[in-house]
Amino acid sequence: MNITINDAVLLAHATFGVLGTVSAVWVFVEALNAREENAQRTQTAALAVAIFMVAAWIFGGYWYLHFYPVERALILKGPWPFAHNLFMETKEHLFLMTLILSLYLPIAARDRLYANAAARRMVLCVAVLVVLTGLSIEGAGAIIDHGVKIALLRSAVTGAAK
Repeated sequence: MNITINDAVLLAHATFGVLGTVSAVWVFVEALNAREENAQRTQTAALAVAIFMVAAWIFGGYWYLHFYPVERALILKGPWPFAHNLFMETKEHLFLMTLILSLYLPIAARDRLYANAAARRMVLCVAVLVVLTGLSIEGAGAIIDHGVKIALLRSAVTGAAK
């Protein structure tokens, strides 16, 4: 098995994104059942969301700068240019909102959610937005990856036919 740094960075990016999304589900469940006894768990989960999303941003940014230009060229020359033109462009902008929401979540979760219905609703809404955008971003990443795969397969088939 030959795992390159490109593979490791991309897998770390996706893994931290999924962990951040799952942690946002955790925040949602804790906030939904807000009690004084689970206030610390809610805050811990919210902090985990922020840490995981920042890690996803760092690994994704590194990968985007150092490895994606080659893949972008493949995608744009392949049969699925929309994998970059639509999905990568959308992913780039959607993640910025997800990151901001993720960084806000620990701040919002510091309030006593069990005693403040408005604060609890805010945390629930932010957590849901992080989950929905996180899932959308993961799906976009899969389409982008498939765009590279299809481009490589198509070029291998055309190269073999010549």
